[in-house]
Amino acid sequence: MDADRPTTKARVDPVPGEPAAIATVGCERALLVADYHAGYEDALRYERGVDVPGRAPDRRERVLSLVDRVDPDRFVVLGDLMHSIGDPGGAERGELEVLFESLPTSLDVTIVKGNHDGLIETWLGDGEPTEIDGDDSASGADSGSPAHDGDVPAGSGRVTIVPGDGVRLGGLGVCHGHTWPAPDVLESDVVCLGHEHPCVRLEDEIGGSRVERAWLRGRIDPGPFRDRPEYDDVSWLPGGRGPKLVVVPAFNDLVGGTWVNVPDQSFLSPFLPDGLADGEAYLLDGTRLGAYGAV
Repeated sequence: MDADRPTTKARVDPVPGEPAAIATVGCERALLVADYHAGYEDALRYERGVDVPGRAPDRRERVLSLVDRVDPDRFVVLGDLMHSIGDPGGAERGELEVLFESLPTSLDVTIVKGNHDGLIETWLGDGEPTEIDGDDSASGADSGSPAHDGDVPAGSGRVTIVPGDGVRLGGLGVCHGHTWPAPDVLESDVVCLGHEHPCVRLEDEIGGSRVERAWLRGRIDPGPFRDRPEYDDVSWLPGGRGPKLVVVPAFNDLVGGTWVNVPDQSFLSPFLPDGLADGEAYLLDGTRLGAYGAV
């Protein structure tokens, strides 16, 4: 049943020390980040009365440093580039405009629309999902709201917005994680998603504790998907082996997240944790913590 899997294989490797990954698909390299949450400090100030200094320049410089370090062909945001649910406010929109103006003019950008990305397609984005490495399997625009034409900030490359249930780019499947992925995404070699903001709470010998962002890696467990009719035609579900699954930590270090190693924590994604078979947690520095529920 694996014969129908895409021939353009994908490999995903975390960038050491960073909440970002490099996806290699054929001869192309994509830089992946999730949950940028531009404008989050304004939300804290106006919604919760918490005054936090703005970190927009720091976020932008971290992205630009990663782009310079990785030299990718494509920059992929796995949802929640914005923080506001509706139309972005002045500071938030300004943060994103400066970010896109600062990116190399040759860099293509793919944005998976997250639940916080509101009306982003009305002012950012210029076309339908595009294939990677000449593979004709890129799809997903018909599985939700299509990409829209919009105003592309000067200085940016092609900006494409895809629905939150995702798109398959060769052997790489990307989605946000707040909703069930498109069936075609499940035909990938590796599926990457955000939304969950996975963290682990670590304790020392004297009872002190700290919370650190973490990666979750494993394979997709077929159980939660088998009873959903939209997945009836997924090639491996009747008895094959599911693709690898990577849950990417939040790029924004202020937003908190799911403490995946704490009992009775509710996951945000509708198919987690049940949909992650033999999942293991890793710190940003690459430390392997083992099965995330037993850390």
